[in-house]
Amino acid sequence: MSVLAIDAGTTGVTAVVVSPEGRIVAKGYQEFPQHFPRPGWVEHSPEEIWQATIEATREVLTKVDASGLAAVGITNQRETVVLWDRETLGSPRRAIVWQDRRTADICDRLRAEGHEDRVAALTGLRLDPYFSGTKLMWLAEHEPHTWALVQSGRYAVGTVDSYLVARMTRGTWHVTDVSNACRTLLLDLEAGDWSEELCSLFGVPRDALPDLVPNWGEVAPTDPAVFLGLSLPIAGIAGDQQSALFGQTCFEVGESKCTYGTGSFILTNTGSSPVRSDAGLLSTAAWRSPDGDLTYALEGAIFVTGAAVQWLRDGLQVVGSAAETAAIASTVEDTDGVVFVPALTGLGAPHWDPHARGTILGITRGTTRAHLVRATLEAIAFEVRDVLETLPELSALRVDGGAAANDLLCQLQADQVGLPVERPEIVETTALGAAFLAGLGTGVWGSTDDLRETWALDRRFEPGGDREALDAAYQRWTRAVERAKGWATD
Repeated sequence: MSVLAIDAGTTGVTAVVVSPEGRIVAKGYQEFPQHFPRPGWVEHSPEEIWQATIEATREVLTKVDASGLAAVGITNQRETVVLWDRETLGSPRRAIVWQDRRTADICDRLRAEGHEDRVAALTGLRLDPYFSGTKLMWLAEHEPHTWALVQSGRYAVGTVDSYLVARMTRGTWHVTDVSNACRTLLLDLEAGDWSEELCSLFGVPRDALPDLVPNWGEVAPTDPAVFLGLSLPIAGIAGDQQSALFGQTCFEVGESKCTYGTGSFILTNTGSSPVRSDAGLLSTAAWRSPDGDLTYALEGAIFVTGAAVQWLRDGLQVVGSAAETAAIASTVEDTDGVVFVPALTGLGAPHWDPHARGTILGITRGTTRAHLVRATLEAIAFEVRDVLETLPELSALRVDGGAAANDLLCQLQADQVGLPVERPEIVETTALGAAFLAGLGTGVWGSTDDLRETWALDRRFEPGGDREALDAAYQRWTRAVERAKGWATD
């Protein structure tokens, strides 16, 4: 039996079918619109996410026999806040996306009131617009009529996974898992449960939040009347970055991965206890087994990497597709001094400046689009190095996500961090992780050892280049980052 996985990302939904051998045998994809009502604000229509889910799934079902599916797994963009009517499943407003910066002032206010240390101690996070709690506080303050229906119990509050489960089960189930819940600022990380203290601080009624379920094991059946005739157990749920860690089979303490998606996220498995960082990394839940055992991770969250390439394509229109970037960037030997800091939605780890903005420095009359495209790829490598500089030394870095297919980027990354970069045969490990969880929950795979055997190396990129020149380029990058900081408040 095979497994269906739904990967509801930031810019689109991917549906894949994964065979018992751990191979993606069919794929469907549907992009959905991005909404930018004001500078720094990012929103998604929940209905458009749902329709993209239906279309991506419909596409993949044309390529496989649905009777051979054992279960469905869900993975999703995290921290994005969705509200929906428990009866009609309609949403009263667009979702506020994880990239959204509108709550920077609320974070500053809570910090000034002295709450950050306590919040960090309970959650492993920090006060930043990235996380869900301040988004909910903003809704309560700015849209009181909507919030009144949350308080009355009419509207449910959740992340994208819980919204999709509600849609797939026709409103019967309101659930999430620890990997999503721990990104809301409302979960006690060590207890692995919602915190009454944090719910009170952020003004969120506990009853509006979903129930917590393990990351694998049968949760609920899909309703065939609303989900393309499919009656499958939903048996795996995880936020996208934890799902990618699982898909990369990083089951041992110290094993790490970097996912290149809309942003880039470096996660390191820290085992059964949360590890705290003084260097801007987040302590986070990785997954919880059906018997209640929690696994934790350290995370470096970089907000804009693949989104910078998308901006080159859609905003500046200097490339026709992301796939072109390697060829265009390879037409020049270097950036000719151009540095691009893609702080298009502020800076995440390790800088954490919601007021930073995108900055391009070093432009001359001789600057071409190839220099800018190469500077964009180099920026991704620099941002990842920023995070790896704060971690214990690794023996290698496993990479995945769409941009991991870019050979030039992988080589730039290996050169810049001085580590071998290992790319698996399957780079869509976010969806793969959701399939692994669902298959583990329904007996398609018997253990994580079985899953580890499916991992296969595609290519290993060895570090090279002139170390002194590479370090000098990195130092120039760090100077550029300092110039990007605080811009939105100047």
